[in-house]
Amino acid sequence: MSTIVVLGERHRVEGFALAGATVFEAADADSVRDAWARLPDDVVVIVLTPAAADALADVVQAQALRVVLPT
Repeated sequence: MSTIVVLGERHRVEGFALAGATVFEAADADSVRDAWARLPDDVVVIVLTPAAADALADVVQAQALRVVLPT
């Protein structure tokens, strides 16, 4: 089965669990990068908070399709 992941600060991502997304709470850049490294193989969509997107700017390739929540 395919998984949708939402990654970022708790207060911005917790509601997505109600819609069936897998939520990775990450309070700082180090925890964002740690969560990114632990993503399951079946992930098909990753939604990032702005802070998470900033923390992964050097990791995520420019051509990767990603969704970043508005500020």
